[in-house]
Amino acid sequence: MRKLSMDELDRKSVHEFKEAEKMPVVVVLDNIRSMHNVGSVFRTADAFLLRGIYLCGYTPQPPHRDIHKTALGATETVEWKYTETTVEAVTRLKEDGYKVFAVEQVESSIALNKFEMNQSRAGAEPVAVVFGNEVSGVEQEVIKLCDGCIEIPQLGMKHSLNISVAAGIVLWELVRTRIQHKAES
Repeated sequence: MRKLSMDELDRKSVHEFKEAEKMPVVVVLDNIRSMHNVGSVFRTADAFLLRGIYLCGYTPQPPHRDIHKTALGATETVEWKYTETTVEAVTRLKEDGYKVFAVEQVESSIALNKFEMNQSRAGAEPVAVVFGNEVSGVEQEVIKLCDGCIEIPQLGMKHSLNISVAAGIVLWELVRTRIQHKAES
C-alpha cells in the first residue's frame, strides 16, 4: 500500500467544482458561534460536492482568516448565502422544493441509520439539513418548520457531538446513500 500524492487525487479546480453536478443537499447553520466549525462545514460541503450552505443569524461569514484556516479554500468553491434568521432560510428552501430536516434530539426523531429520502430515476429529492448552535442546538421555532428531525444514534454518556463532527457524519450518510442508489439504478 502506498499513500497517494496530491497529483494522483484527481482534485477539481475551482472552475471544475463550480461546473460539476452537485449533490442535492444544502446545509443550514443556525447561529453557529465558532468560525472553526463554520470553516469545517465548508470543507465538508466541498468534499461531498454539496449544493451550498446557508449561514444564519450570528453565524460568522467569509471572508475571515479563522474560517479560511479550517475551510482551506472551500469558501471559494461552495456557494453560500446569508439570511438574518434561520426561519427565513428554511422558508426559502421549502418554497424551492427542499425537504428540510433539523439534526436534533427531539420526540419522534428519525435515527440517521433509518433515515431514507425519496429517490427515483430522475434523481434524489433535494434535502436541507439544519445544524444548530453549539450550546442550545436548533431553535424550537425552526424545528416547527422542519419536515422532521434526524438524530445521530449515540451510545455513550454525553449524547452530544461537536457540530463539525455531526455535520461530517450526517452529510456523509446522505451522500453515501445517494451514491449507492445511483450505482444500483
